[in-house]
Amino acid sequence: MRYPEEVIEEVRVRNDIVDVISGYVKLQKKGSNYFGLCPFHNEKSPSFSVSPGKQMYYCFGCGAGGNVITFIMEYENYSFSEALKLLADRAGIALPKQEYSREDQEREDLKKTLLEINKLAANYFYYQLKHPQGQTGYEYLKNRQLSDETILRFGLGYANKTSDDLYRYLKSRGYEDQVLRESGLVTIEERGSRDKFWNRVMFPILDVNNRVVGFGGRVMGEGEPKYLNSPETKLFDKSRNLFGLNFARTSREKYILICEGYMDVIAMHQAGFTNAVASLGTAFTSQHAALLKRYTEQVILTYDSDGAGVKAALRAIPILKGVGMSIKVLNMQPYKDPDEFIKNMGADAFRQRIAEAKNSFLFEIDVLKRQFQMEDPEQKTRFYQETARKLLEFPEALERDNYIQAVSREHYIPYEDLRRLVNQLGSRIAPGTPVRADEIAGQEEKKKTARKNKEEGNRQSQRLLLTWLIEKPYLFDKIRGIITAEDFVEPLYHQVAEMVFEEHEKGEVNPAGILNHFINDEEQYREVAALFHASLRESLNNEEQKKAFSETVMKVKKHSLDWASRRAQDINELQRIIKEQAALGSLHISLED
Repeated sequence: MRYPEEVIEEVRVRNDIVDVISGYVKLQKKGSNYFGLCPFHNEKSPSFSVSPGKQMYYCFGCGAGGNVITFIMEYENYSFSEALKLLADRAGIALPKQEYSREDQEREDLKKTLLEINKLAANYFYYQLKHPQGQTGYEYLKNRQLSDETILRFGLGYANKTSDDLYRYLKSRGYEDQVLRESGLVTIEERGSRDKFWNRVMFPILDVNNRVVGFGGRVMGEGEPKYLNSPETKLFDKSRNLFGLNFARTSREKYILICEGYMDVIAMHQAGFTNAVASLGTAFTSQHAALLKRYTEQVILTYDSDGAGVKAALRAIPILKGVGMSIKVLNMQPYKDPDEFIKNMGADAFRQRIAEAKNSFLFEIDVLKRQFQMEDPEQKTRFYQETARKLLEFPEALERDNYIQAVSREHYIPYEDLRRLVNQLGSRIAPGTPVRADEIAGQEEKKKTARKNKEEGNRQSQRLLLTWLIEKPYLFDKIRGIITAEDFVEPLYHQVAEMVFEEHEKGEVNPAGILNHFINDEEQYREVAALFHASLRESLNNEEQKKAFSETVMKVKKHSLDWASRRAQDINELQRIIKEQAALGSLHISLED
């Protein structure tokens, strides 16, 4: 679906961002902005800011930001067209139907139809479960000690033993083979059509807006695979959905419990732990982590206590750390999984285990220790060395020392000895010292990091200068004749700078309007939103800030000229660039009026 730019802008302008967000978040005015608790992550102190002047929001805690359209997309998990329609209806604006391209119309219609089919299938499976043909499935769920209330809450059902049962039902409702093939519920071939799921207890998979987007099924009796999920469809992406998140996101708990399977989630919800989720028959992904980050800052891993569960936890920890999450790991010994633990020990004991959940780094050290025979002096020494190497993962000295103390206490390693070993390993490598392959790789990684740091420094200078110009429009006069939009060579910042400079020339910069151009790229719009909503906490009237501004302008100009020199097409162009580079030394940027 594509709408004219003027239509999108009219919808945005007619929906005041403070009025809209106030319907979701309690806001309090402080100065020129409004603040409240961020709806995209749990927090105690309000860091979610709404600017009526810019018509934008930004969370200084989790980095969520955007205009009124992106807020609805984020909060309701709507597509762009769905969010625009909601806001258009709110403002009494009739969206132009003629702007649908045929491809967009077909895509929207298919999505709507697939949602209808999934809802019908979920109701059909539930109906089968509660009738004689579903007795096998119903008895299985009751034997797992699930109540009728829980079965209804999760919409659990049963796929009959007849292999084309659902297919025939959906055909009777008027759906053609072409769209049924897209649903992932049936397999259609020349030799005949059959259901994807049969003789299985069915688990509808809902998105955060409680729409059925897929299914999981557990086979009754013998059969492989034991658990089967819907294939990828226009609605369902396993790496971007979490079972139970539609309930967990509204939980009042400050953390989310991550487990391995449907039954663990359902058992925990029935026991009162309504903040439990599970990945859908796939390894935990960075997309899962980013999705969780919208709703919480802390997760507790409740994976199975067997070897496979431990490996899954070790894989998930760095992924969750990568998005800035705080991670703990729950110990379920002597039981295998949360379902088994709760059945045997009860909800109160499980709640106590949650309170005792271990810091993820200390869990990793525990797992590492199991690889060594601590009675053997050589292996014991190797454990200490590997532990010291892991402690070097913390680049900040204070944090590293806190973990040295914690490891020292837990594993009875003398603190000073461990600290000294960490420092020794950190200060190597001397000439002639035997170097391990992983240390060589580490040195190469440092070189790569240095290059990345330089590149990020150039990006940061461009980002900072754009923020200054947006926050303090009078600074355009200070850089006139020195900096233009062309000097922002980072593609995204160049695109933004062109719009900002153009709008400044017209007399007013419209941040929320500019953001509309990036609304279809989640990563870009977040970064652009941060640019427009960044706050310069100190005045530019003191000497330190004047110097910082001047240095930033110089860095952006120098990098721009260096970048241009590497791409110069002829000698005259190169000579002009060299002349400008030479003139940089005498360039004076004054903030005085």
